[in-house]
Amino acid sequence: MKSFKIALAQFSPHTGNFELNAQKMVEQANEAKKQRADIIVFPELCTVGYSAEDLLLRPSLSKRTQKVFEILGQVKDIVMVFGFVNQAETGQRYNSAAVVKDGQVLGVYNKQNLPNYSVFDEKRYFASGNQQLVFEYMEHKFAVLICEDIWSINTVQQLTQLKAQTVLVLNSSPYEVGKPQHRIQTMQQLVKQLNFNLVYVNQVCGQDDIIFDGSSFVLNPQGELVTRAPSFQECLHYAEYSADKDAFIVQEIAPELDTMAEIYQALVMATRDYIQRSGFPGVILGLSGGIDSALTLAIAVDAIGADKVQAVMMPYTYTAQISVEDAAAQAKTMGVTFGIAEINPIVNGFLQTLYPFFGNSPADTTEENLQARARGTLLMALSNKFGNLVLSTGNKSEVAVGYCTLYGDMVGGFSVLKDVYKTIVFELAKYRNSLSEVPVIPERVITRPPSAELSPDQKDQDSLPPYDILDAILYAYIEEDMSQEDIIAKGFERATVEKVIKLVDRNEYKRRQGAIGPRISSRAFGRDRRYPIVNGWKPGV
Repeated sequence: MKSFKIALAQFSPHTGNFELNAQKMVEQANEAKKQRADIIVFPELCTVGYSAEDLLLRPSLSKRTQKVFEILGQVKDIVMVFGFVNQAETGQRYNSAAVVKDGQVLGVYNKQNLPNYSVFDEKRYFASGNQQLVFEYMEHKFAVLICEDIWSINTVQQLTQLKAQTVLVLNSSPYEVGKPQHRIQTMQQLVKQLNFNLVYVNQVCGQDDIIFDGSSFVLNPQGELVTRAPSFQECLHYAEYSADKDAFIVQEIAPELDTMAEIYQALVMATRDYIQRSGFPGVILGLSGGIDSALTLAIAVDAIGADKVQAVMMPYTYTAQISVEDAAAQAKTMGVTFGIAEINPIVNGFLQTLYPFFGNSPADTTEENLQARARGTLLMALSNKFGNLVLSTGNKSEVAVGYCTLYGDMVGGFSVLKDVYKTIVFELAKYRNSLSEVPVIPERVITRPPSAELSPDQKDQDSLPPYDILDAILYAYIEEDMSQEDIIAKGFERATVEKVIKLVDRNEYKRRQGAIGPRISSRAFGRDRRYPIVNGWKPGV
């Protein structure tokens, strides 16, 4: 028996950029060799990125994959285990892992359990494998699995029957709140039951609306955490196996993040990757003096730097002076480019043009929406002129009930808080302030009653229930799929529940037209929750 060292390549692939990914893998493998690693394990589908969606159907996929193997053939004297798309001569396509040393393929494993729920759509692209892969190296028996396979007790039991001592699992496991802890807890039960070492390597990046948190780890057969990589950071992390002790040696264990730190870091990474990998030089957003735009600004600055962020305050007749003051104060504190653009002339011009049609009709939400759309038009004009991405600033509570304006405050290419309920927005703002000696978000932005400031003395709670009640109802209806009557049975007022559910159902058409945003929950709008816009479903039961 020999001692050995494994490098966990917590890798951030650029989806569809095969050669860049391969070159980065070569660099990481060479760095791992300098640290005397014998094996380096990369995540699932790291050569192409997860999820590459219909790029996987492109005719040139096989040629691009072959080029990757040629590039990786440069690496010598270390075993590489990595994910790739395996196209068989039969035309079938597999989500696969290769074991390669000195340019020679020692084995290939095809994923057996294909997830096809929530954000996953693997059966659209892949066929299922039906063979295990166990290989011996350094007088030790290793097995290879891919992501969903490790959650199948039947698949894993077969490996123990083949005397596998250490299972290498390649993952592209999406993030949601609490998922890093859930993975470890579930895997601890599994390894104790079946008696093997587990090396769990997860990719780390934001890919469109999906976040991959990394949080790679190693467990011994007793379920003890041997090592854990930090969340939301690309890195090489190491695990050492001692022949004398016949066990992995406990090493660096990155601290577990609390919930707000976890969510905040997830949003920062997702925002950074979306902006940079889309090729935008920077971002622009409307800074209203309210908490949503304030938090969005903080996340943007932490993601890409203040020098790449522009904020615009666009006051109208109903905008409070303290909103202007707070927006200017935050912009100054965070060091971003800031400007004020009065929208009175634009809105008044709209109203004059529309007067022949509106006549003396009483003002309603139409006039409010004109204000939001004037602001949206200005932001898009600035984006067009200077090339910066517009960040939408709405939160999940607003998006859920349609408390937002199409082509107004919904404009933009990325909606940072799209999956963050308003009650969590407040907590994240407090968390971000706790990171700085000087609070970056003015205190009264957090403590003031929320308002869209589209009519005199307007408050959100004029139109909506208090956010703690609203969010509880939304969570029950959206995340837990509870019926109207079941939610009422939890103690909420019938009229309030009926109103909220009606708003959620009626505003599906708005959500379909909004920007994508990072997913942090188990039921984000979009991939997770797909409802027909036109339907006759009755919500009562």
